[in-house]
Amino acid sequence: METIQQMIARFPKRSPDAHKGDFGHVLAIAGSAGYTGAAYLTSQAAVLSGAGLVTLAVGKGIYPILAAKLTEVMVKPFFETKDSSLSLLAEKALLNFSERCNCIAIGPGISQNKETQNLVRSFTKKCDKPLVIDADGLNAFAGQIEELKQVQAPHVLTPHPGEMARLTGKDSADVQTDRKDIALNFAREYNTVLVLKGYRTIVASPTGDCHVNETGNAGMASGGTGDVLTGIIAAFIAQGLDTFTAAVLGVYIHGLAGDIAMKDKGVLALIATDLLDKLPEALKTLA
Repeated sequence: METIQQMIARFPKRSPDAHKGDFGHVLAIAGSAGYTGAAYLTSQAAVLSGAGLVTLAVGKGIYPILAAKLTEVMVKPFFETKDSSLSLLAEKALLNFSERCNCIAIGPGISQNKETQNLVRSFTKKCDKPLVIDADGLNAFAGQIEELKQVQAPHVLTPHPGEMARLTGKDSADVQTDRKDIALNFAREYNTVLVLKGYRTIVASPTGDCHVNETGNAGMASGGTGDVLTGIIAAFIAQGLDTFTAAVLGVYIHGLAGDIAMKDKGVLALIATDLLDKLPEALKTLA
C-alpha cells in the first residue's frame, strides 16, 4: 500500500490555465431544523478543500438561513417534511441535479425523520456518482444494513464508534476494542471504503488495504468536526481522487488542520470552525 507521501505526490496539480470546471462539483445533501451548522460546515469545507463548485441541497424552511450564511456555496431549496428536513418528494430533483456533479456528500444534520431516512436509502441506491455518507446518512441504514449492499456507486462511509455500533449491531465498547478488524471486515463485506473515526482513525478498503492515521488530537472531540471531514473527502473525490486515496488524504489533512489549530487554541477551546480556519495551511502540504 502507498504511503501518505506517495499519495500526496499523486494529488492533482493545477495548471496556470485551469478553471473551476476542472476541479469538480460537490453536491452536499445536508441539514434540517436545528442542524443548519452541519450543512454549513460540510459545504464550506468542500469549498476550502478545492472543489471547483459546491451546491448545498436543503429543505425550503432552512434555505434562508444557509443562503444568508454561505457566500461561495450555491444553496438550493427542495421539498421538505414538517421537520424542515428533506422530503422523499425531493428525490427526483436531487437525482437529476446530481447528474451534473462529481461527488455527493449526504447525511450531516439531515435528521432521523423517517421520511428523510427513506430518502437517503432510496437516493443512494439510485445515484451513480461517488458518495460520502455520514452522520444521519449512516443512521438511515441502521437496522437495515443489507440495503447498503444495493448502493452501486463507489462510496465512503465515515462513522464514529457510536454510528459504527448501530450499523453492526454491536456496542461502542466492542467496536473500540477491535477497531482494525471490524473496519476491514465491514469494508470487505459491504464493498465500501470505511473511515472509522476516533483516536488513530482507520481507513479500510474493500480490497484489504488499511491505513491508520497519525494526525489529530483530543481537541477535535467536538461537535461538527466530522462534518468538516465529510466535506474534505467529497472535495478530494470531486477533484479526481479514488475513494480510498481521498479518504486517507482527507483524514490526514483534517487531523493536520486540527493539530495546527491546537497550537493556537489548546484542546479545550478547539471547535469545528477552527478546522475550517486552518484548512488552508494544512492543504499547503498537498501543493
